[in-house]
Amino acid sequence: MVKVLTRVISNHAIKHGYRSGLELKISQQLEAAGVEVHFETVKLNFKWPERQTTYCPDFLIKKRDGSHWFCESKGRFLTNDRAKMLLVREQNPKADIRFVFSNSRAKIYKGSKTTLGMWCEKHGFQYADKTIPAAWLNE
Repeated sequence: MVKVLTRVISNHAIKHGYRSGLELKISQQLEAAGVEVHFETVKLNFKWPERQTTYCPDFLIKKRDGSHWFCESKGRFLTNDRAKMLLVREQNPKADIRFVFSNSRAKIYKGSKTTLGMWCEKHGFQYADKTIPAAWLNE
């Protein structure tokens, strides 16, 4: 019963422009206290601190011509994962990284209009659902 109640609260929060019940409760608290609500109206610039790290792709697939590509399998593809993959691509421009998702039609986050597949298309990554396409394996 708790999960159903949580979903009702979340759906109610989304209707009011918030992503969570907690955000909605805080806005209601501010309104009740007579404080003007400014929700996500400001953006602050920052840089992630640089640190040397590594990325270990799930699979290395060799092509018939001797070159290779990397297969990354993803069920969930969180914000940090997406940011990491963009940095990996930027810093390794010759790496051919492709994704196989559990469901490429899943949203990148709750309430988003963008799917995992749309994100890949925007950033130039090839992707597939559930299995590696035969065409990829026959390269």
